[in-house]
Amino acid sequence: MSAKTIHTLTQEALTLLKKLIATQSFSSEEEGTALLIEAWFNNNNISFKRENNNIWAFNKNFQEGKPLLLLNSHHDTVRPNQGYTRNPLEPVVEDGKLFGLGSNDAGGCLVSLIATFTYFYEAENLHYNIVMVASAEEESSGPKGLNSVLKHLPNLELAIVGEPTEMQLAIAEKGLLVLDVTVKGTPGHAAHPNDDVSVYNAIPVIEWFRDYRFEKVSEVLGPMKMTVTGLSAGKQHNVIPAECNLVVDVRVNDRYTNAEVMAIITSQLEANFGTKVQVKPRSLHLNSSSIDKNHALVKAGEALGRTTYGSPTLSDQSVLSCQSLKLGPGLSSRSHSADEFIYVHEIEEGIELYIRILSPFLGLIKD
Repeated sequence: MSAKTIHTLTQEALTLLKKLIATQSFSSEEEGTALLIEAWFNNNNISFKRENNNIWAFNKNFQEGKPLLLLNSHHDTVRPNQGYTRNPLEPVVEDGKLFGLGSNDAGGCLVSLIATFTYFYEAENLHYNIVMVASAEEESSGPKGLNSVLKHLPNLELAIVGEPTEMQLAIAEKGLLVLDVTVKGTPGHAAHPNDDVSVYNAIPVIEWFRDYRFEKVSEVLGPMKMTVTGLSAGKQHNVIPAECNLVVDVRVNDRYTNAEVMAIITSQLEANFGTKVQVKPRSLHLNSSSIDKNHALVKAGEALGRTTYGSPTLSDQSVLSCQSLKLGPGLSSRSHSADEFIYVHEIEEGIELYIRILSPFLGLIKD
C-alpha cells in the first residue's frame, strides 16, 4: 500500500487537476498534460511507459498469470464552447466548485483513478494485476488513443473507465454508428417536371429511420435508437440535385454488435428502396460494452450503496473487448458545458469510494 494517506493523495490529486486544467489539451494536442502525468509518476517512484500522449503503468508487484484490471480515463478535452463566461484554462475554486475546461470530463475521474492506482501500487499479493492508462484522443475517437495502447498490454480481464457517473455504476454503455446515407434522384432544371427528385425521395428514407424498430431490447440500455441528424442537398436554387445526403446517429445497445446492426440496416434499405439509397458507416469499432450485473466488482459497489444503470453516452469503453464498468466522480450533463466544473467533495468522495470498492475485490481490507 502507498506510504501516503488517502487524504494526502487526495490533496495531491486536486493539485494535479488544477495543473491539468491550466494546460491546453485538446484532442491530439495533449503533450503538456502528458508531461504533468509523467511528473506524478516520477514523483511517486512509479515506472511508466509512454507512446504518443498515452501514459501507462503497472502495479509494482505485477505477477505473471494473474488477471489484469485496467483503470483508465482520458486527459484530452473538447474545445470550449462560446458560452464560457470564465477563462476555461484558469482553475478557480468557488463555493466548493472547481471550474475549468476538462474538470468534470474527465479530469476529476482521471486524477481520482491515478490517486487510487498510486494507493495500491506497492500492495502485495493482489487478486488482480493493475494497469493505469491515462489516454489521449478520447473526445475525437482518434487513432492514437486507448485503442493504440491495447496492443502493448496483456489480455485484459476487466476495466474501470473513469467518466462522470456521480460514482454510480454504469454497467452498460451504448455503442455508436454514424452513417452517411445517399439518396439518389434525377438531376435537372427546377422549372421542368421531375418525378424523381432526390430531396423528395429522402422523405420516406428519413421516416424509415424514425420508425424502424429493432427486435432486441436490452435489459439495461433499452431499445436501439436511430436519429437523422444531418441533411444536405443542392447548391443552386434552380438546379434539382442528383442526390440528397443524410447523416444518421445510431446508438447500439448491448444485444447487437455494430456489424450486426449495419447488416440489418443495409438489408432493410435495399428491400425498401432498392438502389436509390446507399449507406456507408464511418466506422464499425465503437461497439456497446457491459459488465455482468452479478460481477463481484458490481456487487462490491452495490454493497456501498451504489446503484446500477445503463449509459447512453460513449466513452473509451467502446474500444474494449473485456467486461467493463464506467464509474467516476462528476455529473455527465456538465460535460462539454460552458463554465464546466466539478465539486471538490466529489473528487474526495470519488477517491475514497474507488478504494473502498476495490479493496475487498483485490483481496485487501481498507485500512
